[in-house]
Amino acid sequence: MRGTEALTPWMVRVTLGGPEMEGFVVDEPAASVRLLLPLLGSTELVMPAWKGNEFLLPDGSRPIIRTFTPRRVDVVALQLDVDVVVHEGGVASQWAVAASAGDPAAVSGPGRGYAVDADTPSFLVAGDETAIPAVGQVLDALPAQAPVRVLVELAHPDARTDLPAHPHAAVEWLDRPRASAPGAALVAAIREADVESGCRVWAAGEAAAMQAIRRHLLDDRSLARSQMTVRGYWKHGRAGATVDG
Repeated sequence: MRGTEALTPWMVRVTLGGPEMEGFVVDEPAASVRLLLPLLGSTELVMPAWKGNEFLLPDGSRPIIRTFTPRRVDVVALQLDVDVVVHEGGVASQWAVAASAGDPAAVSGPGRGYAVDADTPSFLVAGDETAIPAVGQVLDALPAQAPVRVLVELAHPDARTDLPAHPHAAVEWLDRPRASAPGAALVAAIREADVESGCRVWAAGEAAAMQAIRRHLLDDRSLARSQMTVRGYWKHGRAGATVDG
């Protein structure tokens, strides 16, 4: 690890690097990488082994593996940035906040990204805090002439961060009421959004909310599956299966 930087009270950027990053290239926006992290309270990285259907450590326990959006890749300096959402009880959050230069982590990937159709007449891009890095990458990759509506749901208003400039983008920050379920504000906003014929939708965030958005687009809007990319990044009430940033 090369170091960390606090972007907001709710987001930490971690920079990883080393000669092992030689040849690591990300060709599409909103791709993913998997990070193997040391066990809590340890700076030692123990590599797991594949046991037929899952990775396990030598003692039979599961390793700490989390999925992130590769925010920036520097192929010359051999560095990778990932942005980690800080939240109570999050294993990756604790790791990111406590990490320092020289601490180890293992990287695999990249996973699939988003293939942009340059001929699309308009785009709707939506996500929660965990999707902000991917939202930024998608927005940066969209054709300059296309109108783009961006919806970002935040549990904390001060989690706002800068997004890439786009000449025809309208960005809306949705503050989620404390009593609401994660993704509720995002689902409501998409239900009310004007989705014109041919519009492409990219959305990511809490899994149940993404399921609701997918059903709405398919059943109520009659969008073709090819017009949408909707990804569940994390599941409310379940630790471990998340894209943390």
